[in-house]
Amino acid sequence: MATKAINNKDTCRAAAVFLTLTGIIYLLDRWIDFADCGLAWVTQKDTMLLYASVVFLWFKSDKSVGIILAGIWLIQNINLVTELLGQMSSYLLPTSLLAVGVILYFISSK
Repeated sequence: MATKAINNKDTCRAAAVFLTLTGIIYLLDRWIDFADCGLAWVTQKDTMLLYASVVFLWFKSDKSVGIILAGIWLIQNINLVTELLGQMSSYLLPTSLLAVGVILYFISSK
């Protein structure tokens, strides 16, 4: 019962920090207009997902929500990841996806 209360408190704290951060970013965007500064990526939807994953990883003791959000961001931005990896991505990405899938399968089956 105590861990559930702590988990709910962590979730509320992480959600509060994320909503506050989102509000600050959008308020700054109204004042500064990030697009005019060449920073349009700051307010994109997928970047907000990355912000949420970082906040949930930072403030929540159970890291599963943050990891899932980061995974969704990674899937949405797979082109960026493959560009950053360059030639290595043709072997590294499929191999790492395969390894993570096998590891998750064995962890979930225990």
